[in-house]
Amino acid sequence: MRSKGSRVMTKLMAQDNRQIRWWVLLAVTAIALYLCWLMLQPFVGVLAWAAVLVIVFYPIHQRLLKRLKKPGLSALLSCILVILTILVPVVLVTIAVLNEFSGAMNNLQATIAYLLDPNSPYTGRVLRWVSQYIDIEQVRSGQYLLERLQGVSGQLAGRTLGVIGGVIGAIVQMFFVVFTMYYLFRDGDKIFAALRDALPLESKQATAIMARTRDVIGASVYGVLAIAIVQGILGGLAFWTLGVPSAIVWGVAMTFLSMIPMLGAFLVWVPAAIYLALTGHAVKAVLLVLWGTLVIGMIDNFLRPKLVGERTKLHELLIFFAVLGGLQVFGVLGIVLGPVVLAITLALMDVFQAANRTSET
Repeated sequence: MRSKGSRVMTKLMAQDNRQIRWWVLLAVTAIALYLCWLMLQPFVGVLAWAAVLVIVFYPIHQRLLKRLKKPGLSALLSCILVILTILVPVVLVTIAVLNEFSGAMNNLQATIAYLLDPNSPYTGRVLRWVSQYIDIEQVRSGQYLLERLQGVSGQLAGRTLGVIGGVIGAIVQMFFVVFTMYYLFRDGDKIFAALRDALPLESKQATAIMARTRDVIGASVYGVLAIAIVQGILGGLAFWTLGVPSAIVWGVAMTFLSMIPMLGAFLVWVPAAIYLALTGHAVKAVLLVLWGTLVIGMIDNFLRPKLVGERTKLHELLIFFAVLGGLQVFGVLGIVLGPVVLAITLALMDVFQAANRTSET
């Protein structure tokens, strides 16, 4: 009896020791993961940008790899292609905007002077009431605007070192993004397999979730950019045709704001229509409203479900709030990461629902 009891005690102690070792291993792993997070946290943005760009350009990289048969050279050429694809349009748009910027400031001052004219048939009555509290003549002469601009320029001058440091930091981050992209291009298949194996899911489920992530990123980037560019071009053409000053500047602004679904382009063409109405061009204002509603708006309503909604399998309302929430949490990258996080969450919920149905049957 004693020997039997001792064997039971020994077995229980062994089980306890295994549990203790397991909990110790779990605690050490958690600490190691936390330390890794602290080390990598400053580079999360870099890694995310690199991953998104690599996923978008990976089909082109695969074609290069198939022709060249050299992973390193193919990765290098893919990185150069990404840089040129982003850099060339940015430089061209920046040059065009800078060329119009001085004219935009002159037009802004002239517009302010016109709208603040007490004899204006559109704003005169309001101005006579406001002039009781504000020196309208000072504002109308441009002195007020000049003082405000001088104040802004003074603040910018005082922060020159900060601006220079920010520019240097951005350049360093861009270098890290390209550096990371090279290795993601070169070893993409191995990294994909390692991530798939690391997920605590069956191989089929892990592959499905990663494929869903890839589809959402591709749809978000290609779809959002295509819609934004089309709306920006149509908006810029409308501004130029109707005589809105600095049409290129406002077209570029519409391109960027159009990345926000349902609302972005509206934030540009509505103020432009109000400007036309206040400056005595009521017919042009009506035409711009019709163009913005029937053409620019319909493009958003028609293309976004086709290019983004169908591929991501997400409702437009969910995409809208995912983009806004992503912008708040991740910055500009949130335009892509917001829908991605939402899609992954819904995919994981599908996995759990499927597991529950399987266990019930």
